[in-house]
Amino acid sequence: MKHLVKLLTIPVMLMCGCADNKDPAIVTDAPTLARIIFLGDSITEAGAEPDGYVAQVADSLRAMYGRMRVDVIGAGISGNKVPDLLERLQEDVLNHDPTHVVIYIGINDVWHSYQFDHVTGTDRTTFKAGLHKLISRIEGVGSSVLLCTPSVIGEDPDSSEPVNQQLMEYAEIARSVGVEAEVRLCDLRKEFETYLRANNPRKAYDGILTTDGVHLNESGNAFVATFMLRHLREVLGAL
Repeated sequence: MKHLVKLLTIPVMLMCGCADNKDPAIVTDAPTLARIIFLGDSITEAGAEPDGYVAQVADSLRAMYGRMRVDVIGAGISGNKVPDLLERLQEDVLNHDPTHVVIYIGINDVWHSYQFDHVTGTDRTTFKAGLHKLISRIEGVGSSVLLCTPSVIGEDPDSSEPVNQQLMEYAEIARSVGVEAEVRLCDLRKEFETYLRANNPRKAYDGILTTDGVHLNESGNAFVATFMLRHLREVLGAL
């Protein structure tokens, strides 16, 4: 499996006066106070590109914590499901000594059961147990978890299509895991539902927050970044 770990480093320099910047007494790297890794699938992989939600979070944290140093790492791989995250967790996450890990997964665990012939989804028991294992291993190295519910497959949240109904079930599973594991939950599914019911009266399959019913467009990346930042601000506020 080819791993993708994209690092967006937020550098910090403490400047004193107008002396030559080559003087080590004038420019000093602040210690890294937070290293946030976004773990997920193709939504997160694309999110680490310019203007993606991961990149937007990194830019916003740079503006907010200008006197600190925060590392933001995008660790998304297209097609990934919960079992894939478990397989590469050590290499792509734990080896980087994160202080916080954002888990945004679940679309392919459902979508692959309906959309593709050569792959399969993840059954409910494996999905739930896998989320618990991810959280346990991440917390085991002293890192905090922000668990996200899977967002949408199609932008009509009230669709009776089986794929949407199952995704709703998996979002509820993620909520239950968040409660059971006592971790912070970013309920993206709920936020998408609220927004799309108000802004997609034609019940279009895509074009509001996504390019294809799943992957985020410009508005979708900004939308997701907003809610990620809301939670991360609360977590990092005391730094």
